[in-house]
Amino acid sequence: MAVERLEITRRESYQNGKAFADGRTYERIEGIAHYAVDPDHAANRAITDLALAERSDGLVRFSGDVTVLVPSDGGNRAMLFEIPNRGNRVMTRMFNQALFDLMPTDEISPGDGFLMDRGWTLAWVGWQWDVPKPGPRMGLSAPFLPVGAAGGQMQLRVQPDNDQADISLTDHHVGSIGNHRLIPTSDVDDPAARLLVRDHIYGDAREFPRQQWRFARDENGAPVTDAEHIWLDGGFKAGQVYDVLYTPRDCPVTGAGLIAARDLASFLRRGGDSPLGQTIDHAVAEGISQCGRFLRTFLNLALNTDEYGAAVFDGMLVHIAGGRRGEFNLRYGQPSVQPTPSAGHRFPFADEPQTDPRTGQTAGLLDRQKAAGNLPKIFYTDTAAEYWRGDASLSHLSVVDGSDVEPPDNARRYLFAGTQHGAGVLPLADISPFDSHGSNYFNLVDYRPLYRAAITNLLAWIAEDAEPPASVFPRKADCTATARETVASELDAIPTLVTPDPAVLPSLYPLDLGPDADQGTVCLPATRTGRAYPCVVSAVDADGNETGGVRMPDVSVPVATHTGFNVRHPNSGGAGQILEYVGLTVPFATDADARQASGDPRPSIAERYPNREDYLQRIEAAAQALVETRLLLAEDVALCASLAADRYDAIMDG
Repeated sequence: MAVERLEITRRESYQNGKAFADGRTYERIEGIAHYAVDPDHAANRAITDLALAERSDGLVRFSGDVTVLVPSDGGNRAMLFEIPNRGNRVMTRMFNQALFDLMPTDEISPGDGFLMDRGWTLAWVGWQWDVPKPGPRMGLSAPFLPVGAAGGQMQLRVQPDNDQADISLTDHHVGSIGNHRLIPTSDVDDPAARLLVRDHIYGDAREFPRQQWRFARDENGAPVTDAEHIWLDGGFKAGQVYDVLYTPRDCPVTGAGLIAARDLASFLRRGGDSPLGQTIDHAVAEGISQCGRFLRTFLNLALNTDEYGAAVFDGMLVHIAGGRRGEFNLRYGQPSVQPTPSAGHRFPFADEPQTDPRTGQTAGLLDRQKAAGNLPKIFYTDTAAEYWRGDASLSHLSVVDGSDVEPPDNARRYLFAGTQHGAGVLPLADISPFDSHGSNYFNLVDYRPLYRAAITNLLAWIAEDAEPPASVFPRKADCTATARETVASELDAIPTLVTPDPAVLPSLYPLDLGPDADQGTVCLPATRTGRAYPCVVSAVDADGNETGGVRMPDVSVPVATHTGFNVRHPNSGGAGQILEYVGLTVPFATDADARQASGDPRPSIAERYPNREDYLQRIEAAAQALVETRLLLAEDVALCASLAADRYDAIMDG
């Protein structure tokens, strides 16, 4: 077993002994897992640079954080194993309707107790090398390569929302709450370092002469040499896309995080020294956004088979990953990066094999896992935002002709229609916690009740062989899939709704990353070649709401138009470009007079629903219809009504 030992640093009663269903209580265990892996073992050979790392007794050793919540009665004998998002334990925010607290915290809020009432054992693994420590977030002390053992460069892409004098060398797309470890250059005078700028992600690159920029931070308008920042004469401009290419000082084995997830899950499930004993019959991995992409990478590398040939996970819930993977097994990999294009955003996208006519490559995402055995049952869930950014539909389209491709027998796929990357929250706002500024209000739809049904259906499929609901996603065959440009044209009729410039919509292209890209070392910058891959989004109804997915009751019984895109506000630069991850909500007029005054073609709220009571009755009927298809839990009908009521009141009160 690759976990040599689990060092327990803290044991305590969870929530001071709070009792959940059936009188069940939980114990919280915090610890550090100490890993020792053989780089020459067949199960580990796919990990980039592991063989170059320093060894002790022939093994590469490293360690990472562990959190487990253990039910007092053994629970349902199933473990839900979360890949923490940027070191944050977030599953109770998603499943338990716990409040969103974007700042890092050690607290695991029970919310309404959904997971605990069902007896899940909950586990989290520290896997990400660049999480800042010390602190409340979970991280990994990854192995590093000896100085001079690695070559090549790293590409960091930044699109600032405001003019600024300098840029820190770390991922920026989640704003100040990311706060990842900075990645210093190996040489502040490196003549091979480059700084490029583009007007949009695929615009022509212009290179700044080396004397116009330097590795430095700004102090009172002047540069001060600093290996962790770059400074540009005249500053960085809002909305422009900057790429800095340089050789970092340190080279961690980024893929060690993949091994940590595999081996900790196996240890907790089967290890003789596991604090769970022999209480786990089924293990389900869950990953959101970055961590959904992590799980797609995990499967692509056949890591669901451990060193002993056993299955690690019986199932996976892969949420808002779209068709992407990530820099999780790359030399100088940045686990958090998302901006397009990236080395993780490339073929294959779909589970089953296809031949890409652009490159001649034949592959499917699950090929290696199928060959290794232990293929899990998988739910893929996405929002409209992953479709509008250009990649989600690639998971179910032919790269040859753009026709529909159905999921394999071990997978189901669901679009949560009319939603954005994260669950929508009140109040109405157009500036996000990440400091991005939208041209419209951000999307208000809270899709988390659908997520609760998804994990319930997935476990029933695993444990009871209960057939899950059929996949629901945009298909050309039933006319629920269409081009982004078509939908944007239809939405243009709605006053104040700002649609993106078709010329700068993000798409995925084949990338020329050099001959060793599949081995984890790439040539940069990542540049596109050939023609774009196909892309569709959900078609919309007369109100502008999506029809090609599972619709929350407040989407099927609407008081607004909800989409998966929002356009950058003019104050942020980047005219016409979308803000990835966020959608928009454009409320209907409250009554006929307001609708006529604005020229809005959508019937007003008062014209649709005689009163609030009538509206909520229709919401409950829509929720019951979802219950009948098992896409919503019966107990969550009231929750859906409450969410819809809050949004109705917010819009009517204006």
